[in-house]
Amino acid sequence: MSTLEIDEDLLEPTAAHCTETTLVVQLADGASLVTPLWWYPPLLAASSEQRNKIELSPYGIHWPGLDEDLSIEGMLRGRKYPDAKPPAEAAE
Repeated sequence: MSTLEIDEDLLEPTAAHCTETTLVVQLADGASLVTPLWWYPPLLAASSEQRNKIELSPYGIHWPGLDEDLSIEGMLRGRKYPDAKPPAEAAE
């Protein structure tokens, strides 16, 4: 079996924004990475304005007003906060 090798330079974020329910990141290779906001409780609890004050770095995203950082690698691996709960479960 072969393993897909990905050029790390192509994983650099070139743009990012939050909707009411998702974090959308455009990568240098043209791909879009979309993850649910409930994975990141601090972002979910933040205002739309706070969520969309984003700084990009070669390996991730930073929210200066929230002191929050996410790596592209973590997002690709499906890492979420340990206490993150899906909306249906959180409503119970």
